[in-house]
Amino acid sequence: MSSPSQTAPNQDTRDTAQEGDQENNFSGSDHGRADGDAAAKAPQASSSKRKKKSKVAKVLNTLRGNEVPQTLVDHVVEEVAAEQGANAPAIDAETVRQALEKMKVMDVLKGKAGVAVREKKSMGEHKFWMTQPVPQPGEEAPIEDGYIEPTKAIEDVRQEPYPLPKDFEWCVLDINDPKQIKEVYDLLSLNYVEDDEAAFRFQYSAEFLEWALKPPGYCKEWHIGVRVSSNKKLVAFISGVPTTLRVRGNEINYLCVHKKLRSKRLAPVLIKEVTRQVNLSGVAQAIYTAGVVIPTPVSTCRYYHRSLNIPKLIDVKFTYVPRNMTLARMIRIFKTDAAPSLPGLREIEERHVGEVADLFARYMQRFDMVPIMTVDEIQHQFISGRGDMDQPSNNYRRPKQVTWTYIVEDPETHRVTDFFSFYSLPSTIINHPKHNLLEAAYLFYYASDVAFVPGGDLDGKLKKRLVQLIGDALIIANQAKFDVFNSLTLMDNVCFLEDLKFGAGDGLLNFYLYNWRTAPLAGVKGINDGEPGKGVGVVML
Repeated sequence: MSSPSQTAPNQDTRDTAQEGDQENNFSGSDHGRADGDAAAKAPQASSSKRKKKSKVAKVLNTLRGNEVPQTLVDHVVEEVAAEQGANAPAIDAETVRQALEKMKVMDVLKGKAGVAVREKKSMGEHKFWMTQPVPQPGEEAPIEDGYIEPTKAIEDVRQEPYPLPKDFEWCVLDINDPKQIKEVYDLLSLNYVEDDEAAFRFQYSAEFLEWALKPPGYCKEWHIGVRVSSNKKLVAFISGVPTTLRVRGNEINYLCVHKKLRSKRLAPVLIKEVTRQVNLSGVAQAIYTAGVVIPTPVSTCRYYHRSLNIPKLIDVKFTYVPRNMTLARMIRIFKTDAAPSLPGLREIEERHVGEVADLFARYMQRFDMVPIMTVDEIQHQFISGRGDMDQPSNNYRRPKQVTWTYIVEDPETHRVTDFFSFYSLPSTIINHPKHNLLEAAYLFYYASDVAFVPGGDLDGKLKKRLVQLIGDALIIANQAKFDVFNSLTLMDNVCFLEDLKFGAGDGLLNFYLYNWRTAPLAGVKGINDGEPGKGVGVVML
């Protein structure tokens, strides 16, 4: 039996296509609107991107009428209280009732029968994916990893672009052209992922797009757009960037179709066209993510959120003050220290890149699906997004800064022992009289050499170190004026989320493989002997 960490043959890139349902509702990340019930651990969050009523809710209404049974409410109150412990504020029944009626806490239903019904039907609706070389519903886990279809010879790959609906034409976007990157920015800012109530929408900055779309060896031909033939307006965009993954292939990001054109069914043709372009480079495998269920997830991770700016989050209805809580107490609970505490903590510099690359490579061997980065790629990921270096850093933030990477340098040996990183991905706050931007930080990669200490994983040394390390990341994010800090249940994140007052969201991110079979990987839940999160070491932008 092949190990899950076996490298896919002849693959040096990965694709991430974020594709939504048949009507092209796209979802790849969670805006993290919080329900605010568990302030001591951070509020729960919601990431459903569709406004239509959940099919699970319809099942419940059919079985129970329009009112959630009091017995179910009481059960949830008891379960939440038991899980959070005596120090957490009490959760009131009315809050639970409202959450259940909105179906934002579906996993309280034993057996999750409603969810299974919904996912099964959703898979059946995805006719496009049923024709693709992806694991199909009902297939058993493979005995060995391997491709589904053999890699095509370049001459056998379709040479002509796929046809578009009338009045549209293909284009290749030049990300080095400020005018064209502004077009991509405008398209994504006005049309990309929103939350249920259309209150928040991701706002990708030009600096973020340049950082995300131009790693070493990027392919211009993988930045594909669709324009209106008559006026050349950009109405759709999909992109791919090269990297090397242990196990899998290449990444595609930012699949986006203009709202008014989603009925034109552009998503499948966008995916097919960028796949064609990638195939022309000799690559046949892919990894992609979606917030919805399509055939067939190899792993699923849950979003967690750590509130920082409580007054603002409440003002914009990202969260609220629970009934048995005061605003002042909530602010105290989430307050961070004024400055980081780890000795030797400092911002990464060029001279640290080699050591960080080595530490990263060793640390990531502990997970099943991970990126393999060259020194140049490490420099790009952790150095290139530091912003305008000619300007002074004000409260841990520079103009145009996208990424924050800090290392811990041993005061005596000057050896890099730890590092952490996070990136900025704000959301537009729609139609709010006071605030127009939600500043969100997302945990990126980190590593600590405590993982290599004998017994470090088993006796809690690594957990203690990560609580300190990511705790300092939260302090820096707070000082840099971020409103919320987001994370997923991947890598070693699960061990420190509760200690650092992250709250579990109900948003799930599903990981998929294109043209590759492997056994399921541990994400939000452990699998066999694998601990939660340990199957996934890939952070998707």
